[in-house]
Amino acid sequence: QVQLVESGGGLVQAGGSLTLSCTASGSFLLIRDMAWFRQAPGKQRELVALISSGRDTTYADSGSGRFTISRDNAKNTVYLRMNNLKPEDTAVYLCNVQALDRTLGPQNYWGQGTQVTVSS
Repeated sequence: QVQLVESGGGLVQAGGSLTLSCTASGSFLLIRDMAWFRQAPGKQRELVALISSGRDTTYADSGSGRFTISRDNAKNTVYLRMNNLKPEDTAVYLCNVQALDRTLGPQNYWGQGTQVTVSS
């Protein structure tokens, strides 16, 4: 099992910045992909950014050029730096981790989410 603890959300004015973090703990052999998704009220959950175990990154068009995903493997932590935030970035941001469980094999885990609100 893997537990994910997210932090860093909050209220920020348009043009401001936030950094989200998500730390994984528990019993696992290794962590593969780490990602951030977001879900706004009435909308589907969407991928924001993903970083592989080899540090290859993928960004949704909405955050490209403004968001940066990174990871610290020693701390089992993934970060999302968000610059030049816009009101349309307002959503619950959820961490997603793919981990190799000792007995169950590859598993997919979600954090509880952290609210990001951008005021105009």
